[in-house]
Amino acid sequence: MSENYTEQVDQLLEKPSTLKQLSRTQLISEILNNGEGELTESGAVRTETGKYTGRSPQDRFIVREADTADRIDWGKINQPIEEEVFLKLTDKVLNYLNDKEKVYVFNGYAGASKASQLKLRVINELAWHNMFAHTMFIRPETKEEGLAIDPEFTIISAPHFKADPAVDGTKSETFIITSFKHKIILIGGTEYAGEMKKGIFGVMNYYLPVQGIMSMHCSANVGENKDVALFFGLSGTGKTTLSADPQRKLIGDDEHGWNDDGVFNIEGGCYAKTIDLTREKEPQIYDAIRYGAILENVKIEEDGTPDYSDKSLTENTRAAYPIENIDNIVLPSYAGHAKTIIFLTADAFGVLPPISKLTKDQAMYHFLSGFTSKLAGTERGVTSPQPVFSTCFGSPFLPMHATVYSNMLGELIDKHGVKVFLVNTGWTGGEYGVGSRMNLKYTRSMVRRAISGALEEVEYVQDDVFGLNIPTSVPGVPAELLMPRNTWVSDDAYDETAHQLALMFQENFKQFDAPELEAKGGFKYRG
Repeated sequence: MSENYTEQVDQLLEKPSTLKQLSRTQLISEILNNGEGELTESGAVRTETGKYTGRSPQDRFIVREADTADRIDWGKINQPIEEEVFLKLTDKVLNYLNDKEKVYVFNGYAGASKASQLKLRVINELAWHNMFAHTMFIRPETKEEGLAIDPEFTIISAPHFKADPAVDGTKSETFIITSFKHKIILIGGTEYAGEMKKGIFGVMNYYLPVQGIMSMHCSANVGENKDVALFFGLSGTGKTTLSADPQRKLIGDDEHGWNDDGVFNIEGGCYAKTIDLTREKEPQIYDAIRYGAILENVKIEEDGTPDYSDKSLTENTRAAYPIENIDNIVLPSYAGHAKTIIFLTADAFGVLPPISKLTKDQAMYHFLSGFTSKLAGTERGVTSPQPVFSTCFGSPFLPMHATVYSNMLGELIDKHGVKVFLVNTGWTGGEYGVGSRMNLKYTRSMVRRAISGALEEVEYVQDDVFGLNIPTSVPGVPAELLMPRNTWVSDDAYDETAHQLALMFQENFKQFDAPELEAKGGFKYRG
């Protein structure tokens, strides 16, 4: 930053009212005293995010700067903003924070692999946002270690500061701006804490590939025989749920890197959807929501008990909790090389099979396609599922072109002989509104057998629309469920819908100009 901004940050850090490296207990006390939240019966803190209950991708920008401009995949996702606009807005936000009675600071890390670990500083207007940062990033072992960190990237978050688009050059009152030159993520106008988490993920998705390390929007776990499994998928497809398996140890629930030594977690916490959460369905997540956890937009009863079925504020109710709140974890959060990859999709059309085994070419095709259905509440303005294609199952967080990440994944699949499966956690028996959501019990059974190698021994048939290899039997799963056409009342209705989805895939894939991959990995149905 320029000398002026350095002075503004130093001034902020030197103020006696700036509270640094507070413990969880201290932060909870600040939250309660400030009226920012309340305690639940389990000891978790309950908060609300106000107007914005999900990410605001249309308000996300990257500063156009000489050193990085050629590497950024500019467009609707990575929207450019000029450096002058960013600097003026940074000046306003820092002046705003310097006038606040209290400001909260957390220093920590992103990346469990020390060789590529990013040193972070998070400056927050709100105590509960600072507790979120304390929860979701990797925590120093001691307060002294944290205070001594010289940050390589800084988040400055002022949710109550609202931009004036006509003056400040933004699209709305909200802004999430990343500058790789000044090493700042500037956030304002939104109380949705997930913007901090995903902002740093975007930074790591730039820095790690530059170092030859694969960055991934996936969860990961490992079994007793060191069989690491990766779960790719967008929010709401089941990454967190399926990787939190009591039979396996959790590496992390959302963001990972893959280097020469293996797979490592980027974060120090988990961020799970809680709508309709029950102990019976998801015991590990349910029991993790205790002291040290934060509940977002979850209604609570008079006695402090959360009502996870209440959608009155949003369907995107969330829990953030330290990874240590899960009993069955790997610490430090890294393990060996992946043996199995699961691509998760929530197919609202109800035509993709609940599980299918992919060839290498099919894996590359589906990784680049990144098909799912955007579920209600994940983003502002989304009130019902919509079919979407998100390259690499994470395009909102990828600053560089999708092929950078897909080529790296393809090399890793070849190098380590990885098995790849496509798993549909969406609808069966008809499209959304007609069919029903896939039974989690069956999905768990299919995923566990895919990882164990049990599906290597069964017979497969090839679907005549998508060209997918579908197992004819999976122990514990009704055979008729495996072939989606069999679950529909009308064969003609299934065929029409399946062909419609196949054409959507083909139209979307044109952007990659990869006819050979489409021919080898694409669908049998060509329209």
